[in-house]
Order: sequence, then structure tokens, then C-alpha cells
Amino acid sequence: MFALIVSATAGQETAFVMFGCALFAALLFFYVFYQPGDVEAGEEKTRLMYLQERKEATYENLRDLSFEYKAGKLSESDFAVQRTLLEDEAAAILAEMDSIEKARAIVRRGTRRPGSAPPNGGRA
Repeated sequence: MFALIVSATAGQETAFVMFGCALFAALLFFYVFYQPGDVEAGEEKTRLMYLQERKEATYENLRDLSFEYKAGKLSESDFAVQRTLLEDEAAAILAEMDSIEKARAIVRRGTRRPGSAPPNGGRA
């Protein structure tokens, strides 16, 4: 009699464990593959915004480099090499930002060349 009770309990435990595993697998599948309908996307970055972030990061790296040199963590030659690389990167970033801003200014003013006559002789 006792063997029947133990056998029935073991069968129920197995069924319960199998149900738990199936439920877990279903929930895991749902969690991994569910895609909500309305996903909020961040604002789109322009090249100028990206360059601004790079400029800030480069300036921060220059400050960190200076701090590490003053703390004695870098030799003078390593400091000079790294500083030159970061300054060159900053100069390239600033040059590209300047060219983008100049291009935007030209577009805002229009594409006419200075001294050229407007269409229709300036009449509306």
C-alpha cells in the first residue's frame, strides 16, 4: 500500500515539475521574442551632434591625461605622445565641425554667389 502512495506521489511530482518547466519555457519564449507595438526611439543624431560628443570626450581625455601625468603615472615621453594624438584628434574634430557649420550657413543664406543678380532682376 505504501509503495502505491509513493508511486502516485512521484508521478504527481513529475507531472508538476514537467508543468513548471513548460510554463517557464513558455514565459521565457514570450519574454525573449515579444516586441511591443510602440517603441520609443531617441532623437536621431546628426553628424554635428556626434562630433560635439566626440569633442567633449576628447577634451575630457586630455584633462585625464594631464591629471595622470601630474600624478606621476605617465612618463614625460608617453604624456607628450598621447597629448599630441589627442590634440590632433581634437583639431580634426573642430575642423570638421567648422566645415559643417559653414555649409549650413551657406544653405541658410541660399546658394547664390555674392554679386549675382537675383532672378527677375530683383522684382517680385
